[in-house]
Amino acid sequence: MKKNSRTIKKKIKEAKTEHVMVPEDLGVEYLEALLSEGLEGWGINNLGGHFCQPHCRSSQVQVEKAKTDGNVYAVSNTCHLHILDKCELAYIVSAFIIKTALSKTSATLFYLQSISIQSYTVPSRIDTMKEKEFAELIPQLPEELALECLTRLHYSAHRVSSLVCRRWCELIRSRDFYYHRKQTGFTRKVACLVQAIPVHDSDSKPVAQPRYGISVFDPVTLCWDWVDPVPKYPDGLPLFCQVASTEGKLIVMGGWNPASWDPVKDVFVYDFTTRKWVQCADMTSTRSFFAMAAVEGKVLIAGGHDESKNALNSAWLFDIKKNEWIELTRMSEERDECEGIIIGSEFWVVSGYDTESQGAFKKSAEVYDLSSGEWRRVKDAWRASQCPRSCVGVMGGKSGNLMCWAESDSGVRVGACGFDLGDRTLVTGSAYQGAPHGFFLVDTKEGQNGKLGKIDVPVDFSGLVQSGCCVEI
Repeated sequence: MKKNSRTIKKKIKEAKTEHVMVPEDLGVEYLEALLSEGLEGWGINNLGGHFCQPHCRSSQVQVEKAKTDGNVYAVSNTCHLHILDKCELAYIVSAFIIKTALSKTSATLFYLQSISIQSYTVPSRIDTMKEKEFAELIPQLPEELALECLTRLHYSAHRVSSLVCRRWCELIRSRDFYYHRKQTGFTRKVACLVQAIPVHDSDSKPVAQPRYGISVFDPVTLCWDWVDPVPKYPDGLPLFCQVASTEGKLIVMGGWNPASWDPVKDVFVYDFTTRKWVQCADMTSTRSFFAMAAVEGKVLIAGGHDESKNALNSAWLFDIKKNEWIELTRMSEERDECEGIIIGSEFWVVSGYDTESQGAFKKSAEVYDLSSGEWRRVKDAWRASQCPRSCVGVMGGKSGNLMCWAESDSGVRVGACGFDLGDRTLVTGSAYQGAPHGFFLVDTKEGQNGKLGKIDVPVDFSGLVQSGCCVEI
């Protein structure tokens, strides 16, 4: 380990720069700007980010193109002047990112708290670091060790890390890398909720119909955040849209246009690595209140109703990678307002009702076997007359015995939603119509018999939860 550390430090000293300084409080925003195009005139006062302490302050930093060469960047603050080309900067940043990742373990590969290289001149043509050197994940390191370093990066650092070089970008965004992180235990489960965003006046009282966005809750840190709005719907998600997740991506489908209330066929996928939305192929037809679930890069939908309020028994599969829809065999019954859930290798469509019996929720479920492509009907899978939307849970994790989170506690009888996050489940709901929305965590193994522990939620994330899903990032 010490030998590798000396090799890296020697490599950094080989970078022909006039002055290089890598401060410990180098923030994510700073790195992104340095590794992006159009850096002229970019400056910040706060270098706070995922690599430094919260609210860390530093002197103003200004980034501008150096006059000597179009590929050289000058980074200056009140104390230091740094002149380096983009590849040299990428190398230093890569080392810093890896050091940050390993600092969460007992290992120490790089110690770049402060590296200062003096007395170098800037050559007329900078060629010290070529892209070909990034044929290795990290130069001079064994491939296996380099991969394990990147595997330990927190998902919040993936976007800036993918800017370091093409090899890192291709790796971090690949399906294989996701499954490697998952198998080695370095993914993290979070809840993504379709949640009301209240509008407040000066007296902190709601003054308008809330619009809906997607909030993210981390059960480990108990932190909350918002996902950027879908570009097509900057003022709020389609009402009653469906969400699901697979391979670290969040999928949003259907719903009603928030302005016109007309059903939409839109499909959007959010990638937590790039933190960007991509619009995909539309659904083949409009449908509302359908069952939806996802597994291994595929999204399955079934049931719901059409624009004429006719309940449906049709089912489709959407392949995210191929961006195409495939029609599946139909269910044996119509199922409007049903709920979708993945149990093992099966897609369960729970309850729902026929066109002629609106509101009379069925006790049965229909199960689609992903390997055989066939449906089977399960009797008495659900309590009759109970709406299954967002409140279906699985007892014991994968037993196939369904439970209703609305029956788990009197505090969530109305609008109950449950989201399995591994060891714990997030449960939301109200004690009665019009009561404040509550947020609780419960041991997943105990199911609806477990004791719900209430958690404090920031006011901006206390709005009504309409639906959601677990995303393993």
